Amino acid sequence: MSADSPTTTVRELRATRGGGWRRVLTDTGYFIGLPIIILVIWSVVSAVSPSFYFPGPIQIGTTFVETWFGERFFVDFLPSVGRLLLGLVLTIILGVVLGVIIGSVRWLRALTEPLFEFFRAVPPPVLVPVLMLLIGINDGMRIVVIISGAIWPVLLNTVEGVRAVDPVLRETARTYRITGFARYVHLVLPAASPQIMAGIRQCLSIALILMVISEMFGASSGLGFTIVLFQRSFAIAQMWSGIFLLGFIGIALSLLFELAERRVLGWYLGQRKANRAQ
Repeated sequence: MSADSPTTTVRELRATRGGGWRRVLTDTGYFIGLPIIILVIWSVVSAVSPSFYFPGPIQIGTTFVETWFGERFFVDFLPSVGRLLLGLVLTIILGVVLGVIIGSVRWLRALTEPLFEFFRAVPPPVLVPVLMLLIGINDGMRIVVIISGAIWPVLLNTVEGVRAVDPVLRETARTYRITGFARYVHLVLPAASPQIMAGIRQCLSIALILMVISEMFGASSGLGFTIVLFQRSFAIAQMWSGIFLLGFIGIALSLLFELAERRVLGWYLGQRKANRAQ
């Protein structure tokens, strides 16, 4: 029977599907198995040598439900997540728009590069007192803090992505008279999207950190304020529950980003997979 026979093709498809399912099960096992192992070790250690500063997972789990599934969910959790999401949306929009403009104009890129390198090197928490004086202690200040630190990965990756667009593609678009807004939509943004998405991935964790830091200054609510309040009042289990809540928010952001990345970069990921297969 020839190698191109229908039977061989069916076998190859089954092998591919089987490999895909095995990969999914393996990844799921790693994703679930390691946390279970850590929880078991943590439970044993806390039972053998209990410590006031490191409660067991059962105690923290109980405290987590009692603390965050009540009034604090509406007073602290939802406002913090709202500011985080709004800050991320504004960061992505500003970073991509400015990055496309600067990356498309050579003299503007050369002019702003030293300035960007300077401000990128300034730690964002240092700017919090300055922003408090300029804007005041309010939600606007906290959102600006998030933008001021999280925008740099998006902005600089967008600039580099736009600058690195294949010259052959540029000439092809010029030949077919694809100019103006259509050129950016159909050529520049798709070509730069892998680097743009890489910058967005980096900005997620930075935005989460800055959300917490911005709520530690002159705030009366929010996750950052509440965790510090628990720490100062020696409510250790509640403090750990807040830290774990931040971790869960980070996981949720990562999962949402992966879904968006697969949708936006479907063509790119498929191309990489095809190149690996070769």
